[in-house]
Amino acid sequence: MVESTLTQALNVLGEPLELCSCEPMTGWFRDGSCRTNGADMGRHTVCCVLNEAFLSYSRAQGNDLSTPAPQYGFPGLKPGDHWCVCAPRWLEAHQDGMAPPVRLVATEQSTLEVIPLELLRQHAA
Repeated sequence: MVESTLTQALNVLGEPLELCSCEPMTGWFRDGSCRTNGADMGRHTVCCVLNEAFLSYSRAQGNDLSTPAPQYGFPGLKPGDHWCVCAPRWLEAHQDGMAPPVRLVATEQSTLEVIPLELLRQHAA
């Protein structure tokens, strides 16, 4: 069932959505994809290639993505990892000069309701 839903999802280029990462496992559904639904208030739709600047920025904003949380099966993230970032947080990071690179083929199409495609293209990995 997940596969059929994934194949129906489109990326910001209007093509089938590709996986973002399964190691570490990412996404609202924890299936490696930056798909979303109405329950995802954060809109985890932007597939990013994390860097130290963004990880530090996120930590300073109160969302520590680097520290492992074994009780939740979270390994902690490091530079180079791919991760589904919330579209509003990515836009905020961009406005503060800290946005990480984006994998357009793995960034879900609804992201365009928050971030213009041209801006995403400027940060394409």
